[in-house]
Amino acid sequence: MLYRIAKILNHNSFMGIQDENNQECLVMGKGVAFGKKVGQTVPVTAEAKVYSLKEMTERGDAKDILKSVSPLCLEFANEVLNQAEQEFGKVDRTILFTMADHLDFAIRRIQNGEQISNPLTDDIRVMFYKEYKVASCIQELLKEKMQIEIDEHEIGYIALHVHAAIVDENVSQAMEIARTVRECISLVEKETGNFVDVMSLGYNRLMNHVRYMVARAIHGEKLKMNLNEYMSVKFPEPFMSAERICRQMEKSLKLPIPDIEIGYLAMHLERMLDTDINE
Repeated sequence: MLYRIAKILNHNSFMGIQDENNQECLVMGKGVAFGKKVGQTVPVTAEAKVYSLKEMTERGDAKDILKSVSPLCLEFANEVLNQAEQEFGKVDRTILFTMADHLDFAIRRIQNGEQISNPLTDDIRVMFYKEYKVASCIQELLKEKMQIEIDEHEIGYIALHVHAAIVDENVSQAMEIARTVRECISLVEKETGNFVDVMSLGYNRLMNHVRYMVARAIHGEKLKMNLNEYMSVKFPEPFMSAERICRQMEKSLKLPIPDIEIGYLAMHLERMLDTDINE
């Protein structure tokens, strides 16, 4: 594929016009712009990554973001997406622009000595374990290229961008799911009187169930098998707790949670309580 160079960002990236359809693109790859000049038409190999500048993102127009972030942040975001591709296969690379924008702000915060805290970091690390692992590659990149230390809270936010690149959810939806899961776990602790350790198997099972329960509520999906009658007779206390939790979650999400979810949540509460009693 041939591209006419419109603007060189650095040795590894340029803005170009695709020869075939006159589309504006961001082209990224090792040394792709090295020794090149504006106006020159260059072939781009399959190893290079090409991003359309027609994209509209959560944070605005891709072309506007490109003007406001440093080329290095684009490179960092591109590398995170390369790592995500190795881990997950195909990823939505349009997330590059919002991720680069976030990284640009994060780097400025770190350079200004501003610390952010994210009360959901532990939940994100467990809920999106593989995404967090991929996002962690940013630590080494920032240390090597800019001598900057990035903390776990910032990595948690990058993990949400990675998650958005592999599923049909944007970053704010992923954050909402993490926040709602945390709220639900707090309600479970209140109902059962038991502290739920985020590193425990019980948390992992419960968290995964709640995560998909919230996603089903957001997307209007329903479970098929109804456990309510069985759970309400066999385990009435966990069932009543699950019912109260589901009603509270409806208020928080401002979305209906189908009654069929109660039995499944009750089953997880009973399993968790049974594990605690037997340990």
